[in-house]
Amino acid sequence: MPCCRRGRALAAFLGLILACLAAILPGGPRTASAATELTLAVVTTPGSAQHVCAERFRQLLEERSHGAYRVVVHHSGTLGTETEILQQLQLGGVHLAIITLGVLDPFVPEVKVLDYPFLFRDAAEADRVLDGPTGRALLDALERVGLKGLHFSENGFRHLTNNVRPVRTVDDVRGLKIRVLESTLHRELWRALGANPTPMGWPIYAELQQGTIDGQENPLWVMAEYRMPEVQKYLSLTGHVYSAHADLANLAWFNGLPQADREMVMQCMADAAAYQRAYNRQKDADYLRRLREAGMQVVDAPDLDSFRARADALRQSGLFADPRTRDMLARVLAAVGRQGAE
Repeated sequence: MPCCRRGRALAAFLGLILACLAAILPGGPRTASAATELTLAVVTTPGSAQHVCAERFRQLLEERSHGAYRVVVHHSGTLGTETEILQQLQLGGVHLAIITLGVLDPFVPEVKVLDYPFLFRDAAEADRVLDGPTGRALLDALERVGLKGLHFSENGFRHLTNNVRPVRTVDDVRGLKIRVLESTLHRELWRALGANPTPMGWPIYAELQQGTIDGQENPLWVMAEYRMPEVQKYLSLTGHVYSAHADLANLAWFNGLPQADREMVMQCMADAAAYQRAYNRQKDADYLRRLREAGMQVVDAPDLDSFRARADALRQSGLFADPRTRDMLARVLAAVGRQGAE
């Protein structure tokens, strides 16, 4: 992140710390005449999956609390990268955040199991697992690092773009410098596939434009909203990872709320996530059409078996050596009817 952007993010963070202290210290609670202001951070721009969910949550909470809460959504990276937002969330500098799940794996290693390659056959299967006891167990694990997992919203199935050549089989990935999430699993996945993975925060338009990296992998909405056809030529519909968003709160703040308010915050986020998932899926075909019309060359049916064969080696890697992570991987694989990790 350039120095000026880091400076702005730091100044905004310090201001938010003071605002949060005013909200939780004696003399600072909400009254009938003054709404309690909550901060919700996302790294992406208006129109993005995170922002759609954040705005829907804002609307629902303000309506259902009859104005007792006012939610301010900070977007477009004004509070830093997703890793920096998570750190601020832990410290109480922000109350809520919507974060790409993969970024959480350095904080709570077992969450990486949901980014296991080719885990979910479709969105319906992802919903069943994420909204069930396995998903709740993963959200509850975040409490170890001071985070309250409220719900999962959707990023989407990730696909590969690059500027070097069409990717039709896993062999075509060899040597490509691919931007990946700041996640151990994503880094090791792309290394196993033969790429040169480069962990990097978002956004990355300038790095793609300058040729610092050859490509990236993301859901279709990201490619459309962030103008990927201007800086990327080839798109392969690999769908290699279903990427969820974790809808989070600062644990101490959340636990300090009255029981009725905790339930209201949870329900508002669950309803906002359901709204956002439906919105995302309804627009997916349109996003792909826009990318084609903008000139991207699309490989509609890459050889996914070649990708799966290479990616399956991850199951035996050190990524899942931690007992909690290994047990959670076995639990998730069982939930989708696949053999557990040996």
